[in-house]
Amino acid sequence: MGNRRSDDHTGRGDADREARPPAPHRGAVPRGLRDLEWALPQTFLGLDEEAGAFDTARAVILPVPYEATTSYGGGTRAGPAAIIDASRYIELYDREFGAEVGPAIGVHTLPPLELTRAGPAAAMAELKEAHDRVLAAAGDRFVLMLGGEHAVSAPAIRSHATHRGERVSVLQFDAHADLRAEYEGSPHSHASAMARVLDLADVVGVGLRGVSAEEVEVARAHDGVHLIWADDMWESDAWMDEAMERLGGDVYITFDVDYFDPSLVPSTGTPEPGGGDWYRTLRFLRRVFEERNVIGADVVELAPTPGLRAPDFLVAKLAYKLLAYRFHALFG
Repeated sequence: MGNRRSDDHTGRGDADREARPPAPHRGAVPRGLRDLEWALPQTFLGLDEEAGAFDTARAVILPVPYEATTSYGGGTRAGPAAIIDASRYIELYDREFGAEVGPAIGVHTLPPLELTRAGPAAAMAELKEAHDRVLAAAGDRFVLMLGGEHAVSAPAIRSHATHRGERVSVLQFDAHADLRAEYEGSPHSHASAMARVLDLADVVGVGLRGVSAEEVEVARAHDGVHLIWADDMWESDAWMDEAMERLGGDVYITFDVDYFDPSLVPSTGTPEPGGGDWYRTLRFLRRVFEERNVIGADVVELAPTPGLRAPDFLVAKLAYKLLAYRFHALFG
């Protein structure tokens, strides 16, 4: 289960494998060695060169292993690599769409983007410039960024807003509001990510349960901020309608994995009890993608725990579902 060979994403047997030519990514391997059990490529889903070619891909993965302002548990720098590694063991067949979604979409994985260590302000300025260039190169491809701490979301959101030349909506899955003007002396802290985009974006936060009085006041005073508390999400799905009513036509999704209850994702720097579950979250995400134009997304704040693979796999599967929902029209 899951441990697919890079030339055998279908799960079919050796006879079928022998009847087909080697996967294109093996071109650098001498011909006489191409039938050996080489590991899956270090790309999202382990896709080979053909399925991951930039020219034909509909989606681009941008890993940003940045960590500088974490305030409780650390380790988010290792998050992007852990997500990509876990994704290589996802079964590509998606029952919800009845297809092998990854190869059908085409997903190109960029190398990890290393940011300056000259301080958070310089790093975020560098990321904004880099993200602008990625969007320009990507054209109409969908860019999914993998963090890293949540601070990286602000430059990405600003990049999308300036790229489109208009205000956008941000759908924030998070245990925390991230609306502090600054935290521990930095306005570019992970705890200030949403505060850094309010001049260009409206924010709808869902799953919140750990906020400061300052953030509550910001939300009350700002017409463009709407918070949906985790304890109001359990009795019914009315919160989904509430969120949809607040979202504009163009939506950027930022997904801090501490949105999930720590029983599902304990591997994060600031876990809060009482978070979201898997299937209701997917049901809401699919609705968002079907009813709004999702222009970009990120998944952040995974801090891998050595020896504990389930959270890494869940987050990788979440990233896969985001891509599936974005391109749901391909699958009827």
